[in-house]
Amino acid sequence: MSNIYKAFENGKAYMPFFICGDPDLDTTAAAVREAVKNGASLIELNIPFSDPTAGDGNIQEANIRALKGGVTTDKIFDLIGELRKDVAVPFVISGYANVVFSYGPDRFLKKCAELGVDGLIVPDLPFEERDEFLPWCETYGVDLICMVAATSRERVTAIAREAKGFLYIMACPGGTTAELREIVQVVRAVTDIPCAVCLSSEDAPQFWETAEAVDGVIEDGPIVALMGRFGTASPRQVGAHARRAVMQLQAI
Repeated sequence: MSNIYKAFENGKAYMPFFICGDPDLDTTAAAVREAVKNGASLIELNIPFSDPTAGDGNIQEANIRALKGGVTTDKIFDLIGELRKDVAVPFVISGYANVVFSYGPDRFLKKCAELGVDGLIVPDLPFEERDEFLPWCETYGVDLICMVAATSRERVTAIAREAKGFLYIMACPGGTTAELREIVQVVRAVTDIPCAVCLSSEDAPQFWETAEAVDGVIEDGPIVALMGRFGTASPRQVGAHARRAVMQLQAI
């Protein structure tokens, strides 16, 4: 069984998203540790990219800051190695396909396995092209996380059948909890894989209502905003935010 399932063993999972190196790698490490200390069940570690297509302006600006600070894929792997000395929760690494290709898929996934990375998210990888990375993921025991938009019901069944680790559902602006429940019902008809929804800052008013429909929440926008606002002082802010989020999820 995938190690990622451990994130969902004790109720709804809180999964914060960090852009590695914003504002620097030491602060990223400290913020991850604070999030885990305060109840985060899984950590998504994002490799910054020069032209990100996913995410809002805050996420794009964070990518630029991290790259200007000299972050590289190898430095992020070093960061993960240091974190693994005392952080045991599942790690998922995310990055655009070009990042993995430029590093070399075999070399990249082998390194992930050596460092205890449990899953890979490639946001610009179409489901139909997953074989670009799937053989290496299977060789090294790293789950290739499938993503699905909350509006693409006709594709959900096919994607859910192949999903590993958890199914990553991208919330749509203006989407409703009822629509999300319908997506989860479609998934449950073919698999019992956990479903997690990614919610950004513009979704905040519906955050807790939406979380009721799924097994876990990936929070990107609010975490990135905290890191950008407080800089090197952000770990304590992230820890306090994580504690509040976990308490809210436990109450659902």
